Amino acid sequence: MATVNQNIENLKNLLNTAFHGGAWHGPSVLELTKGLSVKEASYSAGNVHNIAELLYHITSWRLFCVKKMQGDEAYNISDDKANWGNIGKIDQFELETLMMELTLSHDELIKELDTKTDAFLQEIVPGAEYNFNTLINGIIHHDLYHSGQIAILKKLATKNAKGGDDYLESSRYFEDDLEDDFI
Repeated sequence: MATVNQNIENLKNLLNTAFHGGAWHGPSVLELTKGLSVKEASYSAGNVHNIAELLYHITSWRLFCVKKMQGDEAYNISDDKANWGNIGKIDQFELETLMMELTLSHDELIKELDTKTDAFLQEIVPGAEYNFNTLINGIIHHDLYHSGQIAILKKLATKNAKGGDDYLESSRYFEDDLEDDFI
C-alpha cells in the first residue's frame, strides 16, 4: 500500500540528500561547502563562474521554485544579476551570508513542499509550460550538476592557491545599481 504523498516524500528525500548529504553519488552541496574559505569561494578559473556565484545561482533557483509553488506567476529570473548575483571576490561576511541564504532557501523549499500533495506535482507552474514535478526534479539535477562544478573549482583553488590577502577585498554583492562585468 502506497504512503499518502509518496511522490512528495521521495522528492523531499532527494532534495535533502543532494543538499545535506547521504547521496550515493558523492558529496552534497553542503558537504562540499563545509569549511569553504573566502579564497576558494572567490577563486577564478578563467571564464567560468566561481563557487560564490554558483552558490548564489543555486539559491536563486530554489527561490524561483518556492515563489512558483506559492502561485507567483510574475516572479522570474530575468537577467544575469538575478541569476548569478553580482559577485567577484568576497569577504568572510559575504560568504557567510551566501551560505545562510542558501540554507534558508532550501528550508523554505522543503517547508513549501510539506504543504503540497502528490496531485500538486502535475499542476502547471504559473507562467510556464511544464509541471511542478519537472521543476522540482530539475532543482535536484541542478544541485548535482553544480556540486560537481564546486568540487572541481575547490580542487583547482587548493592546487593553485596564491599567497597574500588579495581575496579579502569585498565584492559589490551588497551594492545596487552597478553593471556586471563578468559572464
